[in-house]
Amino acid sequence: MTSVDEPARPNGRIRDAVRTKAEILDVATQEFARAGYDGARVDEIAARTRTTKRMIYYYFGGKEQLFTAVLERAYGVIREAEQQLDVDHLDPVAAIRRLAEVTFDHHEQHPDFIRLVSIENIHGAEHIAASEKLGRIGSPALDVIHRILASGRRSGLFTADVDAVDLHAMISSFCFFRVSNRHTFGALFGRDLVDPEQREHYRNMLGDMVIAYLTADRAAE
Repeated sequence: MTSVDEPARPNGRIRDAVRTKAEILDVATQEFARAGYDGARVDEIAARTRTTKRMIYYYFGGKEQLFTAVLERAYGVIREAEQQLDVDHLDPVAAIRRLAEVTFDHHEQHPDFIRLVSIENIHGAEHIAASEKLGRIGSPALDVIHRILASGRRSGLFTADVDAVDLHAMISSFCFFRVSNRHTFGALFGRDLVDPEQREHYRNMLGDMVIAYLTADRAAE
């Protein structure tokens, strides 16, 4: 990262560093989600935050580091939601349905997160791989899934031997596809996956699908 001296603040305003960085990240999230990593311009982000390109470089180091910071914050938001998930008082079936619903709701409410993840996949996850913060952040949801699966097996409610990461992928893939492929799916099949009138249908469908998978009899396989 290139060292940049702190620039003079525009119009002589004294701006709180935390507030300024948060504002930059808000606009950068929108710009990267809209234009992609290659198409986003730091000049545009600076103009929309009423700051300067030099100020952005001072806080983040450059475009690559700014995009990494955007990803770190985006993943931090969903990890925080996972940490707040309280399902220990529920039976395993209700618990796994609740976890699926939380993932469903978060993906629906954060379409920019979906676009950022898609963009990062285009770039081979190089920013995530290089981020020490993302390497440590983990996924609280996996810990919750492990506990739910163990409880479900002990109680006999879950008959399938399912890996927690596989189940996490199953839940996430449905939620992700519903948002990321909304437009292409609609153009091909004439159905809007995020139609508000169909929201509860898809939300229930996800839970039903997961529970059916966990309770399937695979003895004949």
